[in-house]
Amino acid sequence: MATAPHTLTPNTLDPMQLDQFKQALGSANVSDDPETRALFSQDVWAKGETCAVVLSPENTEQLARTVSLAAQYNIALAPRGGGMSYTEGYTPSHSGMASLDLSRMDKIIKINAEDMYVTVEAGCTWNTLYEALKPLGLRTPFWGPLSGISSTIGGGLSQNNAFFGAGTYGPSTESVTSLTLVMADGEILRTGTAGMRDAKPFWRHYGPDLTGLFLGDAGAFAIKAEATLRLIPTPAHEDWASFECDTAQDWATALQQMGRTGLACELFGFDPNLQAVRMTRASLLADAKALGQVIKGNKSGLVKGLKEGAKVALAGRSYMDDVTYSLHMIVEGHSQAEVQAKMDTLKALAREAGAKPIENSIPKIIRANPFTPLNNMVGPRGERWVPVHGIVSMSDGPACLADIEALFAARKDDIERYDITTGYLVTTLSTNGYLVEPVFIWPEELFALHRETVEAHLQKKFTNFAPNPEATKLVAALRQDVIDIFTRFGAAHFQVGRAYPYFTTRETSTQNLLTQLKTGLDPQGLINPGALGLAKPCS
Repeated sequence: MATAPHTLTPNTLDPMQLDQFKQALGSANVSDDPETRALFSQDVWAKGETCAVVLSPENTEQLARTVSLAAQYNIALAPRGGGMSYTEGYTPSHSGMASLDLSRMDKIIKINAEDMYVTVEAGCTWNTLYEALKPLGLRTPFWGPLSGISSTIGGGLSQNNAFFGAGTYGPSTESVTSLTLVMADGEILRTGTAGMRDAKPFWRHYGPDLTGLFLGDAGAFAIKAEATLRLIPTPAHEDWASFECDTAQDWATALQQMGRTGLACELFGFDPNLQAVRMTRASLLADAKALGQVIKGNKSGLVKGLKEGAKVALAGRSYMDDVTYSLHMIVEGHSQAEVQAKMDTLKALAREAGAKPIENSIPKIIRANPFTPLNNMVGPRGERWVPVHGIVSMSDGPACLADIEALFAARKDDIERYDITTGYLVTTLSTNGYLVEPVFIWPEELFALHRETVEAHLQKKFTNFAPNPEATKLVAALRQDVIDIFTRFGAAHFQVGRAYPYFTTRETSTQNLLTQLKTGLDPQGLINPGALGLAKPCS
């Protein structure tokens, strides 16, 4: 849906415009270097139009000045956080756009332990926040995606996140109380109680929920500058359990039955293909680091840490060799009795669904090492990797998964011909969200983003695959087929970006409202055009 069109500019800035941005940000924070522009114009899945410049503000005031200049010069902005999108969330949709790099806005502004909130700049990573809060015995309810070592909080709130804490507390956006936003004309807007004169950003709900309007918006309505999130005391106790299921149906049903309780803060599973990839990708060095963290990080003290570490060491990785569909859970609480009661309930539900207990090394290690280097964004031999996902209702989870399995079975010959590996991650969001995330791994040339992100010592062992456009074309078609299945089930999606059919699947009245919002908030169509399907690329 297009808003008021803007004039295309060449893929470089006018020297006068470039100088104005350098005056606002400092010369070192404005880059028209071709390699930098190319890097910032691609995500894990796709390359967009190469941006004309990369702009890197340091704080909210510099961000506001940057956005104001862009509006003055009619330059569209693609806001970028940690660069972990796989849905073209920040890739420029046409030439002449600027990449708005928010990674320098990475500070924690205030931790208010008395009022139980924390305010951060949008470029702060989930890992940075987690480590800062840990010594204080505090945590946000949702505390990060698996990519939290690089993924930023602002990017996560634009795209939404699953994983740590989500089984109990829901996705990242449900932990937010307030936002500080830079609007399309450079004006600064604060939501929640922060929108009152001289008030703290402690509460989200007072009149219409303006905070929610800018969450999950794919950066289409405004640029996030700061975010305030709720705090909770870090639970003092935790426990872990893992199960295997013989069939996909049992596996899907077990996740469903356990997820409805909301008792597990993380509840997730892998199919045989994906868990084989994960076990292959692990290294002995990684195992040693993980073991050390299990011992060091155990909340119940050194003795239990040594005991749990010994269990991990004895189990090794070979115990997974014969496991079919695996399911893993982490339970936490403020007393051991609370944790034990939750575990008893969940284990009983797992048994009823046909799941059998196995070693619990995987959830134990994931909790001890929550934010690891992002080596999982490629295959174990250096193949390309891309996921696609959908969130369906709890009752629809098993049927949706079965339809995707049927699709892959029907395309088995093509998938094997191009050496494509498919797999699944499944997880839950509070008591009512069932997330299915199929992944594709295939031999294909890596992007600069992969080379920039994956650890160098692993890249030395990679096969340098040649361009493989036919295989990539099939992956794109399969992704679309999966999205179509999700659409039939009425699925929601995180990371909407430019990949999921958000606008086209809305009712007419909703489309009209979205159009009015976009036009009112961004009349020139300069804020991430194409995101959410709202402002289509100029032609």
